[in-house]
Amino acid sequence: MTLAATAPAPFAKVSVIGLGLLGGSVARAVRARMPGVHVTGYDASADVRARAAQIDLADTIAQTPREAVAEAGLVIFCVPVGAMGAAAATLAPYLPADCVISDVGSSKASVLKALGEALPGHALVPAHPVAGTEQSGPDAGFATLFVGRWCILTPPEGTPHEAVARVSAFWEGLGAKVEMMEAAHHDLVLAVTSHLPHLIAYTIVGTASDLEEVTQSEVIKYSAGGFRDFTRIAASDPTMWRDVFLNNRDAVLAMLQVFTEDLTELQKAIRKGDGEALFDHFTRTRAIRRSIIQMGQDDARPDFGRSDHKPA
Repeated sequence: MTLAATAPAPFAKVSVIGLGLLGGSVARAVRARMPGVHVTGYDASADVRARAAQIDLADTIAQTPREAVAEAGLVIFCVPVGAMGAAAATLAPYLPADCVISDVGSSKASVLKALGEALPGHALVPAHPVAGTEQSGPDAGFATLFVGRWCILTPPEGTPHEAVARVSAFWEGLGAKVEMMEAAHHDLVLAVTSHLPHLIAYTIVGTASDLEEVTQSEVIKYSAGGFRDFTRIAASDPTMWRDVFLNNRDAVLAMLQVFTEDLTELQKAIRKGDGEALFDHFTRTRAIRRSIIQMGQDDARPDFGRSDHKPA
């Protein structure tokens, strides 16, 4: 059932700034689930704009910053978190006074600061849809990306309640489940659940690449399932993840320190032949995996159900 069949759309016109995986998915999802809402897409890259127009990614593919946000009720920045401030400053002269500003960045404290400085006076409702794939670019987006996934909103103190409610309704209309958090708490939580795992994946795949020269391609040839999963994560957009680590460095470094201490304990258990410690640790982590599946945040099938979520 579409949003239009159950409730009025919270915004009549939505501007999506940045047309990669997330921006493209937002545009596709709005068009699929909110009939009558006009979606304008804009990207700083002329090549991306041309491709977005070719694949009919939005109702309008704007060619200038002015056109990008004309009459917009909601402007969503879907650019790397390190580019938020510059993108907002570029659009600032043309933004409607009453439009609501949001984003899809994976770190929130830095985004809140950047958007707040560039766009004083606008209602800011930062958002993080906890969804994605390792793909990037305008062709990567698909309308069902957010269905059943969490979208975390981190509005600063004093944000008008109406703006928060409308952004919440927007994400619910795209199929997401909405949660509220303070920006700093969000960054700590995501450092554990997203940022640190990506850092580990990049490290493991990099180490394997170094070893591959020694083992004459055997690392690649005999890749087991676990390593293949790491390579999928490590194939994510390098610009986006560079910016995430630099903009959420304090939380990432804090979690990395805890991880290092835990890894040291596992090293000790292996060195000492402490099978009981290893078994207890693995039993606890197995229970966490089962809890994630029970909460609907992943699929127990061998392919994790990903074959059901191909780009539209």
